[in-house]
Amino acid sequence: MGKGKVMENVYDYDAYCFDLDGTIYVSQMILPGVNSFISSLRSQGKRLLFLTNTPVHTREECYKRLLSLGVPCELDEILTAGYVSGMYFAEYAPDARVLVVGEEALRSELRAIGITMTEDPTHSTHVLVGMDRQFHYDKLHLAAKAVRHGAVLMATNPDSCCPVQGDIIPDTGSILSSIEAASQQKASVVIGKPSRYYAEKALQLLNVNKSSCLMIGDRLETDILFGQQNGMKTALVLTGISSREDIQETGILPDYIWSSFNECIMEQDNQYEHSTELKVKRT
Repeated sequence: MGKGKVMENVYDYDAYCFDLDGTIYVSQMILPGVNSFISSLRSQGKRLLFLTNTPVHTREECYKRLLSLGVPCELDEILTAGYVSGMYFAEYAPDARVLVVGEEALRSELRAIGITMTEDPTHSTHVLVGMDRQFHYDKLHLAAKAVRHGAVLMATNPDSCCPVQGDIIPDTGSILSSIEAASQQKASVVIGKPSRYYAEKALQLLNVNKSSCLMIGDRLETDILFGQQNGMKTALVLTGISSREDIQETGILPDYIWSSFNECIMEQDNQYEHSTELKVKRT
């Protein structure tokens, strides 16, 4: 289903990129069919990456959560928006003095890469905005003041909301909008999906042709757009933010749409049974 030529069998791709929140898990709950699907990919020697836009968990924390949920992975198979933001500074602005609106996980990722942070809005060269569950008026004021003093406004990710168990909560994009309004400046760089920079880092790690990579996620405007804009095939799972109705509204059409990974597995089993029946009839 979808546009463009896709593999007859979803297991025919060389590499698979997975979003985390709403795709692999919601809070501490593993989503249906995830373990079976990933185990099948592992048994076939496929290359995997887990690409999350979260700035409130470090790579190490995502790694530990995946293992606790029975998902086999390695630390170097995980990219977070916070970690990739640190990579961006190291590559393009290594001498930056960054005023961070965000939580300790984001600061930890920047600190690990050696990025200098400051609380002084008149001393900062950049303002990096991430999801912050303790965001308040003073933080808004300091960030806007820094931007008015010439700091470059950036964000870890564009997501306006995030799925949690039984709820949907505000994410980075909502906080960024308030800072843009207060400073009267738009963010010049947004690091997370669907950015080309994030895709470049992911494809470098995978070391495969982008057309042989399948991006799987729950959000049309980030995960699916990320895949489409960067030459990958895409699969939407309806276990998180986006719905079938959203496809009609946005015009963003994935190559595959599954209610869950169980539906994907069932489709592949049915294809296998059908092809086996045809072989038997021919013989």
